[in-house]
Amino acid sequence: MHTNDPRPGFAQRMTKEEINACPIRRWEGVTHVVRTAAELSRAVRSLAAETILGFDTETRPAYHKGESYLPSLLQLAGENEVYIFQLKHLGLPGPLREILANPTVVKAGVALAYDLQELHHLGHFKPAGFVDLGNLAKQAEIKNHGLRGLAAVLLGFRIAKGAQTSNWSRDILAPAQIQYAATDAWVGRELYLRLQSDRE
Repeated sequence: MHTNDPRPGFAQRMTKEEINACPIRRWEGVTHVVRTAAELSRAVRSLAAETILGFDTETRPAYHKGESYLPSLLQLAGENEVYIFQLKHLGLPGPLREILANPTVVKAGVALAYDLQELHHLGHFKPAGFVDLGNLAKQAEIKNHGLRGLAAVLLGFRIAKGAQTSNWSRDILAPAQIQYAATDAWVGRELYLRLQSDRE
C-alpha cells in the first residue's frame, strides 16, 4: 500500500533524532481521575456513548529482581474526555470488565497483549474489540510500531516521556502524571482514526 512512500517512517524507520525534532503535544481536554464508586458510575455512563476508545495502562516501575506490581491505572480516551481509573482504589470492577469485553467498542492501543495479561490479575474478562496499533502499522508498511514513533510518523508530534517511570501507585497523582497518562490514551485513539482513514 505505501511501498516506495518516501515519508519518514514508511521508507525507513523514523530515527530518535527525527522524532525529537517534532513538536511536543499533550492532551489538553477534560480528564477525569476515577477512584470512587460514584465516579465510576458517572464515567461508565459517559463512556457508554463511545464506540472508539484509546486504551492504555500504567504500572509502577520495578527496579529490583523479583519485584513486580499490578497495573495502577487504566486509561480510556473518548472523543472529548479521558478517564483515568485508579485501580488501586477500584480494583477491576464489573462495569470496566464489561467495556473491556465489549466487541462493539474499539479499544486501540500499543502492545496490548501484556497490558491485558496484567489486567487479568485484577479480574477475569474475555477481551474483545481490541486493536493493536503496532499491527495496523505493520499492515500499512510503517517501520515504527511504538506509540511515540507512530505519533511522530502519522500525527507529526511527539509525546513527552518525563513521567513514564514515576510512581503510578501514588494515592494522589501529580498533575504531570495525569496529563501523561491521558495523553497516551488520547494518542492511541487519534492514531487509530488516522490509520483507518488512510486505509479508506
